[in-house]
Parts: sequence; C-alpha cells; structure tokens
Amino acid sequence: MRSEEEMLELIVNTAQNDDRIRAVIMNGSRTNPNARRDVFQDFDIAYLVTDVDSFRNDHAWINRFGELMILQLPEAMKDPPPKNDERFSYLMQFTDGNRIDLTLFPIAKLHEFGRESLSLLLLDKDRIVAPFPALSESDYLPIAPTAKAFSDCCNEFWWVCPYVAKGLWREEIIYAKHILDQLIREELMKMLTWHVGVKTQFLRSPGKLGKHLKQYLEPELWAMLEKTYADASYESTWDSLHMMCELFRMTANQVGAHFGFDYPRNDDEKVSAHLNHVESLPKDAKEMY
Repeated sequence: MRSEEEMLELIVNTAQNDDRIRAVIMNGSRTNPNARRDVFQDFDIAYLVTDVDSFRNDHAWINRFGELMILQLPEAMKDPPPKNDERFSYLMQFTDGNRIDLTLFPIAKLHEFGRESLSLLLLDKDRIVAPFPALSESDYLPIAPTAKAFSDCCNEFWWVCPYVAKGLWREEIIYAKHILDQLIREELMKMLTWHVGVKTQFLRSPGKLGKHLKQYLEPELWAMLEKTYADASYESTWDSLHMMCELFRMTANQVGAHFGFDYPRNDDEKVSAHLNHVESLPKDAKEMY
C-alpha cells in the first residue's frame, strides 16, 4: 500500500504537470487533526481546472493514479441523477487499498466553490484561492435543536412506530425492518446526536452516521443502542422496536429538560400502549380494538 506521502506527491505532481489544473484542495478526515488515522482514510481532493470537459471526455488520464479495483463516475450516472453543476468526479478505489475521491471544478465558477472548515490548500499556481482559516471541525459539529426541530423529531418518531407494529403483525418483515432501520432510526440518531451535543457543549461530533457515538454515549445507553439492531426474526424485531422507544424516551426527556422543551408524553404513552396491544393481537383478529 502506498504511503500518504507517496499519494500526496502523486496528486500534487499530477496537478503541477498539467496546465489545465490550477489549484489543488484537500479536505475530509486527512486534514482533521482530531480524526483517527487508519488505512481506510481516503483522499478527498478537488482540482480547480480550466476545462472540465477535457477531463470528462477522456478517462484514460486517471491511469497515472494506480491500478483500479473499481471506479465510479457519479455525474455520468442516471440513478441517482447528477446535479448538473458543471463539476465532474472520479471516485477511485485502488487495488493497493488507497482511495481518491477526486472532484474537478471549473475555475470560472470559483465563486461557487464550497469552502469547508477542513479544507487545506495544497497547490495554487495563480494565487486565486483566498486563504483558508485554520483547520477546524466547525462545519461538522452538531447544531443545537430549536423547539420546533425537537417537536418535529418526537412527532415523527412516535408517528412512524405503529407502521412497524403493523408490518410485524402482518408478518411483512422486510417492510417492518425498513421502517425500523430507516425512518425510526433516523429520528433516534438525531436525538442521540443532540444528547451528545448537550454533553459536549456541541463541541464534538458523533461522526458521519453516528460512527463515533460509542465514544460519547454513556455505557448503558450504548448497550441499549446495540440492542436496537435485530436479526430477521419477528420476536427480536419487536424487542428492537421497544428498545428504540425506551432509548428515545430517555434521551428526548434529557434533551428536552436541558433546553426547556416539552416532551410529548401523551403521544409516547398512547403509541406505546398501542404497540403493546398490537404485539399481543391474535393473528385472526377481525377488529383492532
């Protein structure tokens, strides 16, 4: 596996030797002084170029970066549809384990280029890129909820729970697990992020998709979160749903108390009673109540 130094030299030298590339910017975990260093970190690179189409129309130029395991060209795909914002990306996974996510961005649109708090300027041939501030995680830190955001999160969580119960009673496990692991978990993770924010004064991030939650959650809450991940059995999925409800209830009450927000106890009590009722509802029931 090529080292970080070898990869950065390759990335910068490629730009140095190509007149179409005028500047190079890196962001992401490799510029984050607080990120854990490991062999899976990729290189998030932006080339500011004079002509995107000349790169887009001839893919052979990327061969210089190494032997590819697999390549993805997001802007050349139909699903999901591209944003059509004139950029073009090469997502390159190499056989030696390295990965480069390379975005080509037109110099003419430099005023539209998104500047991130973890952006690091590696090369600027024409001194056209305004200096970046000191590297920080500020763009990636959680934001404290408003009363409306808190209320909406609680409402969505308890609104969607009966869908899982319906799917489990009907023995539609794929449907039930999709609702559980997509819609309900999204609201749970949002509340857990706010809980971590309260603990850390919103100065630490639980990471993309909550990947660092174990580092910040109390051990008992982490143990509960682990139990929300079920196999495909109906019994364990019911257990996961109930555990999600308990974990959401605990953290939402704590977050709500911290900010002075009202927690919808009435919704919680009525929906929770309904879940218990549906779980015990006979399969040949002709009426729900």
